[in-house]
Amino acid sequence: MLKKLALLAALSSATAFTPIAPAQRAVTPISKTAIYGEDNEENASSGGQAISALTSGVKTIFSLEDIAKILPHRYPFLLVDKVVEYEQGKRAVGIKSVTLNEPHFTGHFPDRPIMPGVLQVEALAQLAGIVCLQMEGAEPGAVFFFAGVDGVKWKKPVVPGDTLVMEVEIKKWNKRFGIATAAGRAYVDGEIAVELDEMYVVFCFLHCVTFCETLIFGKLTLSIVNNSIYVFRLRKFALAK
Repeated sequence: MLKKLALLAALSSATAFTPIAPAQRAVTPISKTAIYGEDNEENASSGGQAISALTSGVKTIFSLEDIAKILPHRYPFLLVDKVVEYEQGKRAVGIKSVTLNEPHFTGHFPDRPIMPGVLQVEALAQLAGIVCLQMEGAEPGAVFFFAGVDGVKWKKPVVPGDTLVMEVEIKKWNKRFGIATAAGRAYVDGEIAVELDEMYVVFCFLHCVTFCETLIFGKLTLSIVNNSIYVFRLRKFALAK
């Protein structure tokens, strides 16, 4: 009996101290090319030709030379490089390529160049001008002025190297007085950079304004004397002579 107990104790102690081999894990060898992303399609370089081809479907409707025949603006204040979509009397999509060579970046700001927000709005107004100056009663090349802007929101900075894609829609057009109301927005890399609910633009057409008139348009009252415009108070929409 004692021999049996001694034998059982020896077996149990041997089992307790017998090492158990750890579970073997499958190890997948990693190649050097995988480490550096050389065989990863997502990390592969597209190349200049492929990147350039991304805009191959965007056709130019009005080139810079065409725009110069419509707008009175010139360097350094011509802020529309080309028009890529155009519906006569209704809307347009234009492109502004932002570069560090533009003079306002010298002081805005020296260590962090940002396109001034007011110039973004000005670019939208010029795009609206391209539409309006080709409408009935308009005179291509005529000078025009801002009369007011409502609901402007800037969403992100526009910096050198960006391509500002702008879109405007003409809401109202008064050919007698040469006044337009438009809405607009602009995008960088598919994200909205600036938008405005309404802008009022007054065009100085010789056949429209050669005497003193008072015009209440939108929220603005304008006094126009021989092509000079004076904004003097806010009113509701009306038209008076």
